[in-house]
Formats: sequence, structure tokens, C-alpha cells
Amino acid sequence: MINLTAERLPVHRGPAAWSAILPDRPPPERLEGDLAVDVAIVGSGFAGLSAARRLRQIDPKIRIAVLDAGRLAEGASGRNSGFMIDLPHDVSSEDYSGKEMSSDQKTIALNRRAIAFARSAVEEYGIDPAFFDPAGKINGAASSKAHALNASYATHLRHLGEASEMLDETAMLEVTGSRHYRSGLYTPGTVMIQPAGYIRAVGAGLRKAGVGVFEGSPVARIARSGQGWALTTPRGTVSAARVILANNGHLESFGFKRGRLMHIFLYASMTADLDRSTLARLGGQPRWGITPSDPMGTTTRRIDTAQGGNRIVTRTCATFLPGMVPSEAALARTARVHRKKFADRFPALAGVPMEYSWAGHLCLTWNGVSVMGEHEPGLYAACGCNGLGTVRSTLMGIAVADLVAGRPSDISAHFLAEEEPARLAPPPFAGIGANLYLKWREWQARRE
Repeated sequence: MINLTAERLPVHRGPAAWSAILPDRPPPERLEGDLAVDVAIVGSGFAGLSAARRLRQIDPKIRIAVLDAGRLAEGASGRNSGFMIDLPHDVSSEDYSGKEMSSDQKTIALNRRAIAFARSAVEEYGIDPAFFDPAGKINGAASSKAHALNASYATHLRHLGEASEMLDETAMLEVTGSRHYRSGLYTPGTVMIQPAGYIRAVGAGLRKAGVGVFEGSPVARIARSGQGWALTTPRGTVSAARVILANNGHLESFGFKRGRLMHIFLYASMTADLDRSTLARLGGQPRWGITPSDPMGTTTRRIDTAQGGNRIVTRTCATFLPGMVPSEAALARTARVHRKKFADRFPALAGVPMEYSWAGHLCLTWNGVSVMGEHEPGLYAACGCNGLGTVRSTLMGIAVADLVAGRPSDISAHFLAEEEPARLAPPPFAGIGANLYLKWREWQARRE
């Protein structure tokens, strides 16, 4: 008999700021008592909710329960930077370019299908359009080396037939209000989302459509029960014919892919709501998003009142933590780095306080593949975002739903064709080596 017990539950450091800046919501709907469904989904992030929505598209009568240990958008889905990127964005490369032209073209097509799926959810559920802004993004460059990376990426995009526009120092100042950037490469296809607003609204839409979405209901055990599965939570049990694990790196908590998943934590800080005089000193546009031209640099984003306040987000620093628990000391250290990075970019605003600082969990694999497929009869996984949580996880949710429903698609075929995640070096060598490498790459990209 198969009996999977969760070795750990998610531990978060700092608030999920994207959710904290939104209006309050009703108390969580917890699972109370026993429930029988066709499909149980563990995890209410981009993958889990996308899988639930796709299953209902295929069969509106299917009974679904989504179970999450925390609240909607309090986990990784509310702790990212909100970029839904359509173009190749290989975070392990020098300039985000992928492996080869045909592979990149396929990636672009798949990413745009994920964005289209999210856009249709916005329309179907009446989600605030400010939470799904097709504004594009900029690769910012602060040095000549970074500018060269942008030029290299622009050449790659031109060969792919994709549009981009190089912005000079003056144009970057007009957008951001900052003189930090020497240049920028604008690409129009990225959608800038308010990630918590989007996830909370999709969850509400699914509930209205009859999907059970249960918060504060951690799954402690998954056991074979007859021809199906029984999922045990603190206050009830779900019986399901099929189960989808959409819990990203915590797939390993149930015993799958041990020694093959890289648990990376990225850290971010968000300013207090900027008052009118501060906004006047800042200048620039009210909404923009900058990814560093060097993938190990600093991501910066500005939002406005409709998205939760006039605020600036600074995201940088990474740690490899096999135990999946960031420390309070690491959060405090990175918050200090964020304040310095912010002051470097906006010296006139150096005294503006950071209202929130937090850590967010990413799950990568050494060879850049995801974990999507059936691992036991009737037990599926949609995990391993590889640093592209919004788009890749949405795609995996669609793919696993197609697989569960017996409707194989080209999206599911894409993930099924990927090789097995490469095995990592044994501890403690993996942790020591990975963290030294991350520190070295961050030092190289310290200006970016």
C-alpha cells in the first residue's frame, strides 16, 4: 500500500506583500469533514488553480477540491515579481537566450498560450484589468558589459523575428525617474500582473463555478484507498480518484525527486506607499518593470494605486536551501542589501522606508526541466517552475489537467518529452557549491 506522509510544510519568512497591500478578505474556507471528489489538487498557486480551471473547461461537471496549507497568494504565488514573460528567459544563461532557435520559438509559442489562458481567466472571472497589465518589460543595463548583454539578446530576438527596442539613458530616466541605467531593452510581450490579486480572483472565480478551494488545510498524508486516494488534512479527509501535486518544491516533501530539486530562495522588499511629494521627486512613469540584463542582477518594479499603492519593489539575492526554510537572519541581511540597491537607483528617495521584506521559494532543476506527469497510477505532479513561476506553472497546470482528463495535448507532450531532472551533488557539497556560485554571480552582477 502506498502511504505518503508530508515530511515538512511550507515555512515562509516575511509577509506576502502583494497580498498584504490588497483589501482584506473573508476568513479562510477550510476543509471541514470528509469530501469525495474526482480530482484533488494539492497547492493553490498558478499550477494548481490553472489545472482546476482547465479541468472544468474540459468537463464542467468534474468534482474538484483544491487544498492549500496556507491562504491563496500567501505562498510563492504572492511572493514573485509578477512578470508573465513570453520570450526566452533562461535564468542560467548570460543574457536569457535559450539553447537554439527552434527550441526558443517553441518556448515563445507555449509561453504565449499560458498568457492567453491567464487573459481568458481575467475575462471570464471579471478580474480587475490593473492586475493584468500588458505593458511589456525592460532589461535594464547599468554598465557597458550589461549593455553588451542587451545587444546580444536583441540580436537573438531579431533572428527569432521578435520585436524589441533599445532605450538610451534619457529614455530610461523618463520611464523610471532613475539615472542608474545606461540603457534598456524593451520587449512588448510581457504582462505585468499583480500576482496576489490575480490568484485571489482566480480562486474566487473557481469557487463561484463550484470548485472547492480550501485554505488552511495542509495535506499531511496521501494514501492509496481502493482504486483511488485518500488525502488527510487536520479537519477532514478527501477521497479522490486522481490527485495532482501542484506544490512545486514541496513535491520532495512527499518523497518524490529527492536529490534532484534545487530549492532556491529569492528575497524582495517593497516600499511604503509613496506620497505625492515623493512621487514628484521621483518622476517617471507610474508603472514599469525592469529585469536585469544579467540574470543575477536586481529586478525592480513600480506599481500604482490600482495595484496596491504607489510603491517600488526591489528583488535580489539568492540562497540555495535544501531544507526549504530561510532564516530570519538571511531575510534581515537581504533587506539591508535591498535598501542599498534602492538608494543606488533612487538617491533622492534613499530615506523612503521599506514596508515589507520577504523570501520566496523557487524550485529549479540542474538541467532546466520540469516535473510533470503521472508518478503513481492516478497520482500526478505539476512542479518545477525553474524560476518562471507565473508562465511555466500556468503551462504545467494546463498540461497536467489535459493528462488527467485523458486529453493529451501538445502542451502535455512538451513536458512529457523532457528528460529526468539531473541528480544533484550529495550534501553538503551541493549546498556549498551552489551558494558559492550564487554569491560569485551576484558579485559579478552587483551593479545591475
